[in-house]
Amino acid sequence: MDLSVRIGSLTLPNPLIAASGCFGYGLEYEQVVDLSTLGAVVSKGLFLKERQGHPPPRIVETPAGMINAIGLQGIGVHRFVKEKLPQLRAHGARTFVNVCGSTLDEYVEVCKVLSQAEGVSAIELNISCPNIKEGGIQFGCSLTGTYEVVSAVRKATHLPVIPKLTPNVTDVASFARASEDAGADAVSLVNTFLAMAIDVETRRPTISNVMGGLSGPAIRPIAVRMVWECYQLVKIPIIGMGGITNARDAIEFMLAGATAVQIGTQNFVDPFVWGKVLAGIEDYMTRHKVERLSDLIGAFDPSPVRGDKPVVGTNL
Repeated sequence: MDLSVRIGSLTLPNPLIAASGCFGYGLEYEQVVDLSTLGAVVSKGLFLKERQGHPPPRIVETPAGMINAIGLQGIGVHRFVKEKLPQLRAHGARTFVNVCGSTLDEYVEVCKVLSQAEGVSAIELNISCPNIKEGGIQFGCSLTGTYEVVSAVRKATHLPVIPKLTPNVTDVASFARASEDAGADAVSLVNTFLAMAIDVETRRPTISNVMGGLSGPAIRPIAVRMVWECYQLVKIPIIGMGGITNARDAIEFMLAGATAVQIGTQNFVDPFVWGKVLAGIEDYMTRHKVERLSDLIGAFDPSPVRGDKPVVGTNL
């Protein structure tokens, strides 16, 4: 069976991608995961310079998920290229770099640096982080801003450009279309939902930033819906994410229109999730006589259900 998928000019051996922010720089998991067996690894978000992020506490567990407000702490693009990228190449990882910026010029400059580095497979444009006050989300919540930053980066790099879209908008599909019109090779969605949690005993916020981004299984049904909406409107590939914990979740995103999927929060629960999900996908393909995984992309039948019960797989 053929598990490969295409994202623009890239061919990935399978659709499983380690999501930005939940997999460190990739090297933190090298003892438990063979990085070359993943479809790709997405780095932590990188600005031009190093960034400290928010003070702790920065993460709180919630029912079926977690809220984080790390604040895009990172080592900066130059240290990444010098210290991390050679090791990722040595492990055979296909590396997508999550690029951040406080200004349009910073996005462009970071992408120029990465374009000259050996071992970068694609750029994931972070225009959707909900818990920083400058840059990023300002572009991601404006159709004009999204078009402008994607267009500027497209002109500055030969690498595939993949804007990461925010769910904190009224019509996410229109932002996918703006990205496509600006020259994006694909889009990834969704980033976290803006959320907050209060300690009722102290009556104070549970994280220092007050608000943060909600991820995990709690957001998955909304994320699947948003992938489906984007699939109706754009022709470029979609990388789906949001609460994927097993093969059934991954296949659901692909049926809704995702070409590939990213797994994030589940890494904190089970760092061995990758082999389990891949085995579950293979089991599904065997049971449903699917020879090419790409045949599942958008294969969802939206006709009304009339009393049919879903088939529950044993190994998903």
